[in-house]
Amino acid sequence: MSQATIIIPTLNEASNISHCLTQLLPLKEKGFEIILVDGGSTDKTLQLAQELCDKIIISPPGRAQQMNTGALHAHGETLFFLHADTQLPKDFVALLPHIQKNSLYWGRFDVDFSSNQKVFKIIANMMNLRSRITGICTGDQVFFMSQSLYRISGGYPEIALMEDIAMSKKLKAFCAPLCLRQKVRTSSRRWEQHGVIKTIIKMWYLRLAYFIGIDPKKLARQYE
Repeated sequence: MSQATIIIPTLNEASNISHCLTQLLPLKEKGFEIILVDGGSTDKTLQLAQELCDKIIISPPGRAQQMNTGALHAHGETLFFLHADTQLPKDFVALLPHIQKNSLYWGRFDVDFSSNQKVFKIIANMMNLRSRITGICTGDQVFFMSQSLYRISGGYPEIALMEDIAMSKKLKAFCAPLCLRQKVRTSSRRWEQHGVIKTIIKMWYLRLAYFIGIDPKKLARQYE
């Protein structure tokens, strides 16, 4: 069993995947397993990824289903679920002994945005604080968990949206999350493209709608 498996769900990520996988090459050389799970990309994602990861698996689209598919093929002691537009902390390897102290564990990193605008620093700080208080982790923060806990929990609920919230609730029944202060850096592209205020309102609306029981399939159509 390798120290860790990094699972990357993709769908038309040609603009991000080369950079994402190139930054993981030093980890691959150290024996970390890199698995890409593609949901049917029609761009050059697969061609660009071909030589840069250990496995490429084709899955029906849907982030939760893709992550579960990747986990089924993983051999790492710890599973890290990484978005293609997100970078791991530079001291990632040094953190593993702390992360892997127990047999059952899960958690996430603090998040930072690629933009240097002050508003994104504020948003990131609020996201990290909210997560620390509620124990709810999001995909942008790079979800991780022990292979054994993943198996016991049954994996991600295969819903169209909010799978990270649903999984957090599941895992909290076993143990509290490790909320690491080391930062992953994620793209601010979607926020900049759609507008910061509009995106915040939309995210809060989708979360509220999910909590009151609206079908995630309907929410996913509004998220796109």
